[in-house]
Amino acid sequence: MKRGIITVILIIAVIGAIALVLRSNKKKNDEQTALVSEGSGAVSVRVAQVKKDPVDLDFSVNGNFAPNQELDFLSENAGRVSSISVDEGDYVKKGQVLARIDAEIINTDRETAQATLDNAIKDEARYVNSFKTGGVTQQQLDQVKLATRNARLRLQSSARRVNDANIKSPINGIVNKRYIEVGAFVNTQGTKMFELVDVSKLKLKVNVNESQVANLEVGTQARIKSNVFPADNFAGKITFIAAKADATLNFPVEILVENNQKNTIKAGMYGTAIFKFPAQVPAITIPRGAFVGSVSSNQIFVLANGNKAKIRKVIAGRTINDQVEVIEGLKEGETVIISGQINLVDGSDVAPIK
Repeated sequence: MKRGIITVILIIAVIGAIALVLRSNKKKNDEQTALVSEGSGAVSVRVAQVKKDPVDLDFSVNGNFAPNQELDFLSENAGRVSSISVDEGDYVKKGQVLARIDAEIINTDRETAQATLDNAIKDEARYVNSFKTGGVTQQQLDQVKLATRNARLRLQSSARRVNDANIKSPINGIVNKRYIEVGAFVNTQGTKMFELVDVSKLKLKVNVNESQVANLEVGTQARIKSNVFPADNFAGKITFIAAKADATLNFPVEILVENNQKNTIKAGMYGTAIFKFPAQVPAITIPRGAFVGSVSSNQIFVLANGNKAKIRKVIAGRTINDQVEVIEGLKEGETVIISGQINLVDGSDVAPIK
């Protein structure tokens, strides 16, 4: 019985001690809250005075050079390679013979097609004469004419294969890779024979963000610099702008570059496109970090009555590097808070850092 009474007394004592600790902590918190409400808890912020500055739209962007044309040349006829006229690194012109396929079988097919056509022409002539005397029907004559037309088409196809036995380059360019050797057999399913690239013109492939692409259009001129030949300037012109952003929210752009300098750029090298634009009318711009959350929120804090932070709704325009144009909602001479907004609410006391 006595043991039970002692246990109850101990429990009551522990509960009482806990209550005293909680009351002490609440008193300290109340004191700190009162101290902040009395004004000593002003939030330190950085501020900037609003003014109009010239807008600089110029920018540069890096990318890689790619051939203007590149082609994996495939075989069209089956046969054995009898000769090769070019090697890797050779410059070739459109129509130049690169290699030759043994045309013995192809020539035999052509001769057979020619003989078939000659025989069909003779048959057609006989049927025409017979039709005039009533010896054959119109249907029989039509069938003979159809056979003649088919024989002529087969001869044209055979002649085309004979001509294709001479493998000719379809573009001007350089033989970047040769995949065949003399004596190798190629088939009609498209054996890879040569890799041809045209680097007389190159495409500089770059990615630009939404604020940059808004100032570009097909035909826009650019100055091109090569990392390998920094002293040379190349001329470029935009030939393609993607209608849709990629996964990184950037827009692929292709710039055609004349590769006619003494130092020839190679496909795969790095390059820089430099875009210059006319001077713009001065506009109000503020750091993008001044916006609450993000630029899309269109909310900022301005300094009011010397030490109060007031929320302000604005209309944002172009994003230019780390600055954002403000179209409406700010006037010259006002002061905007550019850092420390995470600790602010409308009406918070602030202490501007000078």
